[in-house]
Amino acid sequence: MIFKYKRMIFGYECDIYGHLNNAAYQHILEEARSAALDIMQLPLTDLADKGIQIFLKRIMIEYIRGIPFGKEILINSRIVDFNRVKSLWFQEITDHYGKLLAKAEVTGVFVKEGKPLRVGEEITNKLKDYRESLPL
Repeated sequence: MIFKYKRMIFGYECDIYGHLNNAAYQHILEEARSAALDIMQLPLTDLADKGIQIFLKRIMIEYIRGIPFGKEILINSRIVDFNRVKSLWFQEITDHYGKLLAKAEVTGVFVKEGKPLRVGEEITNKLKDYRESLPL
């Protein structure tokens, strides 16, 4: 399943050139993944109540076109692989015409008490229900 998340780029997120600052991309991608987890009925607050966190192990962002202040963007996110310890997400940022602006590959690791965790069937079954094996 592709999770779609829309948002506007605000001035405080931009660099001196008027484009989205490279550090803000990671924040926006995180917003989109968090929204996807909410849809999957795996909100970060519920995971935190169980002592489970998701740490980013790796994030690769390819910046394709600058994103100016005031632009509305769409972030498409999908889980492409997972196991009981980690998940792999592909994400794309496009403009409202569908023009690709950036893409990312993100690996998250489930953690409890600072150590990698093998999650149970409840979580893996939800991930399985939403996995999309084709790349963006």
